[in-house]
Amino acid sequence: MDLPALPDLLVEPIVRAALLEDLGRAGDITSNAVVPVDARTVAEMVTRQPGVIAGTAVAAMAFRLIDPALEVTVAKGDGTPVEPGDVVMRIAGAARSVLAAERVALNLICRLSGIATATAALVAAARPHGHARIVCTRKTTPGLRALEKHAVRAGGGSNHRFGLDDAVLIKDNHVAVAGGVRPALERARANVGHLVKIEIEVDTLAQLDEALAAGADVVMLDNMGPAMLKEAVARVGGRALTEASGRINLETVGPVAASGVDLISVGWITHSAPILDLGLDIAL
Repeated sequence: MDLPALPDLLVEPIVRAALLEDLGRAGDITSNAVVPVDARTVAEMVTRQPGVIAGTAVAAMAFRLIDPALEVTVAKGDGTPVEPGDVVMRIAGAARSVLAAERVALNLICRLSGIATATAALVAAARPHGHARIVCTRKTTPGLRALEKHAVRAGGGSNHRFGLDDAVLIKDNHVAVAGGVRPALERARANVGHLVKIEIEVDTLAQLDEALAAGADVVMLDNMGPAMLKEAVARVGGRALTEASGRINLETVGPVAASGVDLISVGWITHSAPILDLGLDIAL
């Protein structure tokens, strides 16, 4: 998979903060007390269940920030399907350093691989029914958004906006405060640059018609059933991108994709996906 790497400048502060949280004021007092200072080891990060890997660079950084002399070799890159027992990464060097970084590295790669695995399952479930892309939302762990959105891409999904500043998304509360769909869209169009896309959430076909008449670039079809979604897509007729949203899961994504929507946004792949279980085993 041609997956762009996350820049170290973005990742390092996140990993460093996690290490500082874990090491506390005195460092790994267990390893320092039990493991001889000159002990060397080779450890393998191994999968315990099937899934899709994400976060190898993040995990590797945890080891290297603890000890730049550690030799880290990635055997299964981000976006790679894995089975139980697969070796994802090998780490060689000072045993104390390996043990000090172990939990932070595992916490991050397990979390991100869980997101990639959940995304891949949704992508596979939707694929036979239409052309829709699975996209994530802003329902991410505070401080980890860039990593979690990277994990979505590793699982074959696509990213929605990264924050409040990269696109206009007019939600139901915005519509209520602005006084309606048309006023909200007109104010948005008058106050943002010509390169900024404007999306609006609609709950009914009447709201959809109003949004199309006012020139929305993207319409979020919120909590509509498959039949209503199909009618909505037909009304849009290619004049705007269509996005289905609201309580979509593995059981419902097929009929939603079959409606012909362009995008399916799913919050649970980032806020509720279970981790992918990986462990660190001492191999030597």
